[in-house]
Amino acid sequence: MEMARFIFWTALKTLSLVFLGLLAAKAVAGLRVPGGAGQANRLGAVRGVLYLLILLPVILGARDVGNEVAARNYVWTSEENLAQGQLAKAYANALRAVELRPGMLGHWQLLARVKLALRQFASVVADMPAIQSLSGGKLDEDDAYRLAAAYYFLGQHEKVYPLTQQMIRDNHMYAAAYVLQGYSYLAQKKYPEAEKTFLEVLQLFPTQQSAVEGLAHAHFLAGNTAAALDVLDQTAKFPFPPEARKRFEALKALYAQ
Repeated sequence: MEMARFIFWTALKTLSLVFLGLLAAKAVAGLRVPGGAGQANRLGAVRGVLYLLILLPVILGARDVGNEVAARNYVWTSEENLAQGQLAKAYANALRAVELRPGMLGHWQLLARVKLALRQFASVVADMPAIQSLSGGKLDEDDAYRLAAAYYFLGQHEKVYPLTQQMIRDNHMYAAAYVLQGYSYLAQKKYPEAEKTFLEVLQLFPTQQSAVEGLAHAHFLAGNTAAALDVLDQTAKFPFPPEARKRFEALKALYAQ
């Protein structure tokens, strides 16, 4: 659907550009003045200038359409690269899309996704003012999460909390924000705050694996191994996938040592 919409509007822009150019050229060609050769020569010169004035915006418009088409192709290719785990190619294509159409929010957002996957966390932070400006002054949920995640991996945990807390206020069902906040508390050894955050998300989503592991870690790191094991034992009541079960059993073995 997105591709069809893009093709439609690009074709419409191109046809409009051609139509207006031809219409203006026809109007110039139809200019007539009575008089002799001198006036005819002056009219010819005027026509030349007018044709140039018509040609210039047509060229600029064609270039703009060409850049838009090229940038969109780079975006589609980058998304395919990202899906296939070809991160270097995804980065090169997303960056080229931004360079061609720097005013497109979606291109910057794709570049941020790729940079986060490449662990270019400082670069993600550096790009956020441009994304915020194109977003009308406020980051959307996904962009705010990417920024918070970048701060987390950079070890700037105090910058994580304002973002995650705002995300939670805006959408109290946004599990990823709780989990990221909880792990930020863990990194700072704020175990009671971490426990509270993980419990909040587990009340909403009892099968949130990262929150289960985070809560167990919080208890264990706080010195309460029994509570950590009890958290993992409680998972038997819920339908976790086999991979998660294996992970829980491995954690139990670790905590029981």
